[in-house]
Amino acid sequence: MPQPKSRKIAVLGYRSVAFTKMITVNGQEYHLQLVDTAGQDEYSIFPQTYSIDINGYILVYSVTSNKSFEVIKVIHEKLLDMVGKVQVPIMLVGNKKDLHMERVISCEEGKALADLWNAAFMESSAKENQTAVEVFKRTILEAEKMEGGAPQGRTSCSLM
Repeated sequence: MPQPKSRKIAVLGYRSVAFTKMITVNGQEYHLQLVDTAGQDEYSIFPQTYSIDINGYILVYSVTSNKSFEVIKVIHEKLLDMVGKVQVPIMLVGNKKDLHMERVISCEEGKALADLWNAAFMESSAKENQTAVEVFKRTILEAEKMEGGAPQGRTSCSLM
């Protein structure tokens, strides 16, 4: 098996945590360094450290909050301004999909936003650990796709 590749992924939308994780995608091992940016909102300063040597970004909003959906759009714009690129590897995640009665953002709205950004999309629930692993795997695939290392495939709305 080839040597593990290192990838650094920033998660925008949760409390600040940094941790590492080994994950295998299509037979290739990856050593992930995950940087969680802790409650960034549209008024906060976007730290430059979250744009240096990052291979992919996971942007998370709550399907139960219009405000979080609007804030993630502002974070996306700040991200593009900070990295100085038109496009970066992004996985847009609608979280709390298990809260059906509180849902205010449809899966189709999330997918439309992801399509606008040319990003991957899925909905998840933090209660489902396997879903988190799938988010990381798909983010790696997005990063590899942009680097020319993976086939370009689009998916429809994925509910895990």
